[in-house]
Amino acid sequence: MVNTIDMQDMRHLNLFGKITNVGTRFCFNYNDMIIFCVPKQLVHKAVGGNGENVKKISGILRRKIKVIPQPRGIFHAREFIQAIVSPVVFKDLEIKENEIILTAGNQSKAALIGRNKRRLLEMQKIIRSFFGKEFRIV
Repeated sequence: MVNTIDMQDMRHLNLFGKITNVGTRFCFNYNDMIIFCVPKQLVHKAVGGNGENVKKISGILRRKIKVIPQPRGIFHAREFIQAIVSPVVFKDLEIKENEIILTAGNQSKAALIGRNKRRLLEMQKIIRSFFGKEFRIV
């Protein structure tokens, strides 16, 4: 998992760590939302009671925040992608040697691609960063 961190991401990660007392190095943008990946056993602690920590960070950054479990390998790619794109659902996910292919219906496909392929490009960057594979939607 190679993840390049710029200064904006570093600020987000520092703020997240100070408020939640959970350290992570995975932070990315998807659909105008900031998503933090933490180990599965620390998700509840990071979110806080009644979502207090997420609400606090969201208020400071004035953006939506989502905390999802960090994938432990390529076999957890389906849960990872589903957590990112939720509430949009997809039919199937196929993992090949150098690419991940997501199968979706017409409505879901439009929502996953987004206007001007914006969400598709963001997801391709995330998948390349976490799994080192290409990403396609069919």
